[in-house]
Amino acid sequence: MNKVGYCSAALLLGVSLGTPVRALAADAATVEKGKQVFQTWCEACHGSGGDRPGTLGLEAKYGGKIPARLEDRKDLTADFLKLYVRNGFAMMAPFRKTEISDADLAALTAYLTRTRK
Repeated sequence: MNKVGYCSAALLLGVSLGTPVRALAADAATVEKGKQVFQTWCEACHGSGGDRPGTLGLEAKYGGKIPARLEDRKDLTADFLKLYVRNGFAMMAPFRKTEISDADLAALTAYLTRTRK
């Protein structure tokens, strides 16, 4: 293929992938926003370290069979996360929409389910 052929193929590929690339960028931005929401509202209890009560509780509950750190989990679903965030569980208080908006909750679930298989 000559230079013109390569340029044409690259241009065609770029045009045909334009929408998916923008969609991926939006997803990456949503995931990044979710990470910020996690750091603001969740990390104090569910982050790394021996002083995080949510992580310690999940470690005791699962005994290492499932990762205790929420960011390491691959089994979380958006519905599961929304249920727990809005309703709380055991010692975890529920979060109101004035604390974690629906948009922030969607971003949080995108972040915590980004590695789901």
